[in-house]
Amino acid sequence: MSRLTTYLKARVRKQVLARVAGNGIDLTQLDKVPESLSWPLQRTGVDPVERLGELRARQPVSKLTSFLGMTIWLVTGDAEAREVLADTTSYSNDIRPLMGKRGSTTDGDIGGLGFTDPPEHTRLRRLLTPEFTMRRLERLRPLVAGIVERQLDEVERLADRSGTVDLVPTFAFPVPFLVICELLGLPDEDRETFRQLGSARFDVSYGGQGAFGAVSGSRRFLMEATHRQRSNPGDGLIGQIIREHGDDINDFDLAGLADGVFTGGLETSASMLALGTAVLLDHPGDYHRLASDTVAAEHTVEELLRYLSVVQVAFGRFPNRDVELGGQAIAAGDVVIVHLPGANRDARTGAGLETFDALRAPTSHLAFGHGFHRCVGAELARMELRTAFPALARRYPDLAVATDELTFRENSLVYGVESLPVRLRAGASLH
Repeated sequence: MSRLTTYLKARVRKQVLARVAGNGIDLTQLDKVPESLSWPLQRTGVDPVERLGELRARQPVSKLTSFLGMTIWLVTGDAEAREVLADTTSYSNDIRPLMGKRGSTTDGDIGGLGFTDPPEHTRLRRLLTPEFTMRRLERLRPLVAGIVERQLDEVERLADRSGTVDLVPTFAFPVPFLVICELLGLPDEDRETFRQLGSARFDVSYGGQGAFGAVSGSRRFLMEATHRQRSNPGDGLIGQIIREHGDDINDFDLAGLADGVFTGGLETSASMLALGTAVLLDHPGDYHRLASDTVAAEHTVEELLRYLSVVQVAFGRFPNRDVELGGQAIAAGDVVIVHLPGANRDARTGAGLETFDALRAPTSHLAFGHGFHRCVGAELARMELRTAFPALARRYPDLAVATDELTFRENSLVYGVESLPVRLRAGASLH
């Protein structure tokens, strides 16, 4: 593609988004997301609501609703989802024109890989990708294993007299949290503040005010952490990028990259660990197999990723020209939302995808997204899950859910459970 063509496409994209922003839309001021827009985030247990499957069978690209003058399209089919997510020219990810004053590219609250387009996205991702190659990640394997074992010790320490403990605050959340803190190079004194900035950013119950307010908090925190490391780079990812690239990346962009690691790696992995454990305990044969079978662990993790798809929707896409998708005519200025759990259960790609099958041959799923916005930390997440589940099965072969009814999150972009009470040993008392 010539530079002129790239320039012209970028101009058209900006003009389309400017027209949308010109309508006075500021998502940060919304106090409620209507049910007509949020219902795809609802589930029945771990399953997408039946309504979603019916919609996919009838029309895998469907008009979801009209919202603030924009037509919102929902993509639930696998092939159509991949088409959208792989398209680098027809759609924009830049949500900043809809953020009011937050839309600055240099000093606002919104940024990072998820909300940027090429060539800005290409430049930023090139800085981050080397830190997530398999070679560099291998150095984290002992660290991840050590964190998992220490948290299992903590699980036992915090269990009550009946041997019951909640795995969410004692295991599922701390494991990815501590890994990310080490990866970013955050000092101990910053970690409690960082911990408090967790799941609120994914809850759309209170509209943009809640979710984007939480994003702003984590961005400001990471901006301060980045600024402190300018003169004294730490051993983690933030310090490494500063040492290698110096002033070629400013604090805003670097904080955006760090925030993307936080966003993509904390709540998602925590939800996978909690929900994945609940599913495995419903399939005790699969759970026990994890303790000693490395290949089974790898296959089981891939099936859990596909089956649960805790990231419910991909970053919204904004067509910068009129496009046709799945037989539907979509206009420039509309919004296209890809529903990842729906696409991962599309019967056109295989049989039985509505059920969990740990023995299923690994399939190409969309749990980490697809295309140039695919999660850069996918391999780190796999490492955490492939380490944590087998360790849990080895330590507690008789683990069992200690409640008849789990409480699931509602209206969350990242699906999960509020708590996961478990009994560590059958008929045993720890105290």
